[in-house]
Amino acid sequence: MATKKITGKMAIGECVSKYPETVEVFLKHGLHCVGCAVAAFENIEQGACAHGIDAKKLVEDLNKAVEKKK
Repeated sequence: MATKKITGKMAIGECVSKYPETVEVFLKHGLHCVGCAVAAFENIEQGACAHGIDAKKLVEDLNKAVEKKK
């Protein structure tokens, strides 16, 4: 299995910056703050929790998007 590139502790802004293909995944999960100022400081787990989103599933889908892009 491929090494996970994205973890729940990664800042949302960092994730989107490194992997632009993840924007669609964030939006699909209902996390629409990918471009807001808080995204630079808030990590994926914090953002998911604040919006009632399953962080584990979100991280899994983000990594799938990155793998698919390869």
